[in-house]
Amino acid sequence: MKGLVEGVTVVLRAFDDVPEHLFLIHSVEEDCVTGVALTGPLTGAYGEPPIELIKSVHRP
Repeated sequence: MKGLVEGVTVVLRAFDDVPEHLFLIHSVEEDCVTGVALTGPLTGAYGEPPIELIKSVHRP
């Protein structure tokens, strides 16, 4: 996906029991991004979601 770089906020698709939420990218790896959840039940939690979970780049 174009535009995935450190400092960008993306919208992650819902998965398991976690609703769609905003995620701040810290780094972009080959098959995932690392960073922290900004909204939803995982707010403040570090994660490494697969790139396939990214719905879009967040544009406020």
